[in-house]
Amino acid sequence: MNENVYDIAIVGGGPAGLTAGLYAKRAAMSTILLERYLPGGQVLLTERIENYPGFPEGITGLELVDRMKEQALNLGLIIKQDTIVKIKEKKGRERNFRLTAESGSEYKALSVIFATGATWKRLGVPGEDKLAGRGVSYCATCDAPMFRNKKVVVVGGGDKAAEEGLYLTKFASEVTLVHRRDRLRAAKVIQEALFKSGKMKLSLESVITSIEGDKVVSGVKIKSVSDGKEKEIACQGVFIFVGVEPNSLLLKGKVKMDEAGYILTDSNMQTSAEGIFACGDVRKKSLQQVVVATGEGAQAAVSAQKYTERLKGTAY
Repeated sequence: MNENVYDIAIVGGGPAGLTAGLYAKRAAMSTILLERYLPGGQVLLTERIENYPGFPEGITGLELVDRMKEQALNLGLIIKQDTIVKIKEKKGRERNFRLTAESGSEYKALSVIFATGATWKRLGVPGEDKLAGRGVSYCATCDAPMFRNKKVVVVGGGDKAAEEGLYLTKFASEVTLVHRRDRLRAAKVIQEALFKSGKMKLSLESVITSIEGDKVVSGVKIKSVSDGKEKEIACQGVFIFVGVEPNSLLLKGKVKMDEAGYILTDSNMQTSAEGIFACGDVRKKSLQQVVVATGEGAQAAVSAQKYTERLKGTAY
């Protein structure tokens, strides 16, 4: 086999990708991880993770990712900052995948693991990027305990916004749900549960124009879409649920996806295309959490290892 062909190429350096790299190297697979930005993914937006096993006092997203990265590097994982823009399969006796990067570089591998994650849709208002991880969150399951007895604002009107808002009522003293339309889109049963809490306030036909705060969130400014009147709501947290997009465009037409673009796999993280595996938030599933992503990364690496060894004729 050509020396320039890796056993496994991993696209994406979040918790799923880093765990896949760790397991691949422990299996003595020649492996490269390609990440367009810095390793970490969406978890870098989380100020503190309090539900990851083994850290009862919590850990920052940055620190957790740094530990994962260091562990993988110590095992010999190659990590390169490069943006993959094209994937092509070469068939025949020397079958492999060719990954073309924005830089012009080409990487060859016998198998590929996609751990490209998903991107939360942003509001695009002043203060959002500055205060991300400092009161601005895109995951109530991750961050709600940090807002115990505090006032928070939830943005969105669908099932996700209502469900996360309901979860927040278990911790926050008050939850204000801001939605641009005159009624919620969420299922009636979810809405009913939402208002039974007694902590929920509605601000319909309203949009957030800015998120206020210096080092942490102190409030939001909202504007009525009907009469243009503005007001400010004091709060310590803003949870944004206006949609999420899987970063799966690179595989469109190459593997099966659901209607939203999430990659479909079997329980072994195998996609519909032989030799291509997917794990983490880019994969179709019901729970997007770091602990789930790491488990999927481990499984994807083991599956890719077995596939690669069969291809090389070295399977035990």
